Amino acid sequence: MTAKYIPNYTYEDYKKWEGDWELIDGIAIAMAPSPISDHQIILAQITKEIANSLDECEECFVLVEEDWKIDEENVVRPDISVVCGEIGDFIQKAPEIIVEIVSPTTAYKDENIKFEIYEKEKVKFYILVYPKDFKAKIFRLTGKEYDKYGDFFDQKAILDLDCKIEIDFENVFRKLKKLRKKI
Repeated sequence: MTAKYIPNYTYEDYKKWEGDWELIDGIAIAMAPSPISDHQIILAQITKEIANSLDECEECFVLVEEDWKIDEENVVRPDISVVCGEIGDFIQKAPEIIVEIVSPTTAYKDENIKFEIYEKEKVKFYILVYPKDFKAKIFRLTGKEYDKYGDFFDQKAILDLDCKIEIDFENVFRKLKKLRKKI
């Protein structure tokens, strides 16, 4: 089978679909069922850390699972985004920060496909979080490419934007570590 047999969709098609989808280069990609508890715990903790950092910032907002319409053939739904400036019904310009919580089923897409998209679209910081390893990898855009900013386990990451963002990964992973000890 060749690519000519794969339908090519646009944002107009995407808007009509039920369920959770992403659209990458016109190809519809079904999202997995509701994420497992580890994912949800990490999502809540990182969102809280970022939201606390943005309390005094009038320009930037933290959004969870919000569509980013890149163009007519590309719509992604990052786990967490930080957007500065005006916001509408969906993300319309490159976020300052994107966080993806990596699972075995999303690893290839998060580490490769979305990495390339976010780099190309000039997202300033891309954070990959690995709940099973209690680890976050942060990449910072320098010029046209991402450079590794660091691996974080229980340290604080300070992301310098117009509004400084601080994420304490000890806090992020604390509840999940306690939960795992009980199991």
